[in-house]
Amino acid sequence: MKHGFVKVAAVTPKIVVADTAYNADMICDCIAEASAAGAKVIVLPELCITGYTCGDLFLQEKLLREAKNALLKIAGFTRFMDCLIFVGLPYAYHGKLYNVAAAISEGKILGFVPKTCIPNYNEFYESRYFAAGMEDPVLVEFTEDIVVPMGAKLLFACKEMPELKVGVEICEDLWTPQPPSISHALNGATLIVNLSASDEVTGKDIYRKELVKGQSARLLCGYVFASAGEGESTTDVVYSAHNLIAEDGHILAEAKRFANETIYSEIDFCRMDAERRRMSTFVARYDGYTEVPFSLERTATVLTRKVEKMPFVPQDEQVREKRCEEILHMQAMGLKKRLEHTHCKNAVIGISGGLDSTLALLVTVKAFDLLGLPRENIKAVTMPGFGTTDRTYENAVNMIKCVGAEFSEVSIKEAVILHFKDIGHDINVHDVTYENSQARERTQILMDIANRVNGMVVGTGDLSELALGWATYNGDHMSMYAVNGSVPKTLVRHLVRYYAKECGDETLKAILLDVLDTPVSPELLPPTDGEISQKTEDLVGPYELHDFFLYYMLRMGYAPEKIYRLAKYAFEGAYDHETLLKWLKNYYRRFFSQQFKRSCLPDGPKVGSVDVSPRGGLRMPSDASAAIWLAELEKIEC
Repeated sequence: MKHGFVKVAAVTPKIVVADTAYNADMICDCIAEASAAGAKVIVLPELCITGYTCGDLFLQEKLLREAKNALLKIAGFTRFMDCLIFVGLPYAYHGKLYNVAAAISEGKILGFVPKTCIPNYNEFYESRYFAAGMEDPVLVEFTEDIVVPMGAKLLFACKEMPELKVGVEICEDLWTPQPPSISHALNGATLIVNLSASDEVTGKDIYRKELVKGQSARLLCGYVFASAGEGESTTDVVYSAHNLIAEDGHILAEAKRFANETIYSEIDFCRMDAERRRMSTFVARYDGYTEVPFSLERTATVLTRKVEKMPFVPQDEQVREKRCEEILHMQAMGLKKRLEHTHCKNAVIGISGGLDSTLALLVTVKAFDLLGLPRENIKAVTMPGFGTTDRTYENAVNMIKCVGAEFSEVSIKEAVILHFKDIGHDINVHDVTYENSQARERTQILMDIANRVNGMVVGTGDLSELALGWATYNGDHMSMYAVNGSVPKTLVRHLVRYYAKECGDETLKAILLDVLDTPVSPELLPPTDGEISQKTEDLVGPYELHDFFLYYMLRMGYAPEKIYRLAKYAFEGAYDHETLLKWLKNYYRRFFSQQFKRSCLPDGPKVGSVDVSPRGGLRMPSDASAAIWLAELEKIEC
């Protein structure tokens, strides 16, 4: 449960229809296995104590009585288990029969949640036996000694972890226009469990999966779907045990169908809580729900869910390529609109031969093509300085010519040397003045060329650099439109690689691949033996780490200790723990100290969910202190 992670399980026992004693034994075995695996919330299918397909046997008093006895046996079996369990059975109350989910914890029956929406179409004919469940809870006397609430408006609240509140719906409830889970979530449920007996027909698994994903996304919750499987199939219906676990629109675990497979994952309930605070349109309601408390031991949950190294980059190749095409188009459309609005026919862009300026040039070419403007109206400028290497220079020149932009070269060396003389700076002192003077000179050249040709300076800096403040204030920090401002460095690489693959020009492709193979550098310090001497990632840290930190800090709102824990999982074997902690500390120090640069960024298209623009992404005071974040990091022992 540390850091909000709780392990959940969706379990499908192999049952025998109407054999409650056998089924109770199978259910107990499955619960024991799931509990031993560390699951704290265990969900079993709809009516699994009797079987969903009992038909008119549900009208038999003997079956109903034995179902109650089986539930008592299951409850007693869980007496010393640290988990919350949901199991389905038929339950008679006031002359009506209800399809209910029983909640069990530490040997006690906590309550019953009845199915609200009773299907009576196609192969379903539940209303022949079952009544629709009541919303407002009533007290029912299960035995002389056990009196519990029953009703749809029940939530099961963990005393040790307030972020974990569980609401229940049963099978068809999810498939209706207004599922009960909507009300559950708006009244505080962060986990929805669905006890289901969803039969299998061709294509239904796709729709079922999308329903679960979509509901978890809309409700900003975890969702555990446990469905009937082998042993339940009879007469005209077949069940596949298509179990699913989702979190905020993402499937964390999916069972292989027709295998009665138990699935596990860890749901981050602190994240769900934080997402709801962030989303102003998620409006809480207070509709008279009853909260039933339960307890769980505070233990550290071992993570088995996948933690991606590059959260900004889709791992599936097809999804990634679609994402790259979409982002390139969004960037180009943003620039296209700005050029149209300002009646600007020319763009000016500094090309260094590095990744960011390469992407900016490709985007500008795409925007000009969309506008029907000649590519020679793109004024691409190389500005060699003290640190420029032959490799980057040649790539820049060849790339400009290859895309058909107008090439020009302005060496900054003499101007910067004169500037050093004017301000009294020793050229042999390679400090921040030495570096930033070059960056500002380049920006001045670009701005003045833009004025001369009535053009617009296209910015090249990316999201990762802005997060770290790795930009010269009023140097490369400034432009008239920043096309890369919301694209992280790890994604920049994939955008350039995708363009290389799709461009259809072998010469351009070769140039782009060499750019990708070139170390990231501002090239502001003199080369060593003709090679780049100033490598950005040696100075500020690996961008794959900083993008990871950035995503989980800004998008998820995670605390430093939690980010460090996830980084250890994601980068196991790639970085030792000391290195991870070192760069995480560096990230926080730089992020907080450099906000003043982000507070005055130029316009640029927002292409993802993380952005540091002061208008559409990050509203943060420039003088905020990092003290409490850094203090938490100082307490961590590697």
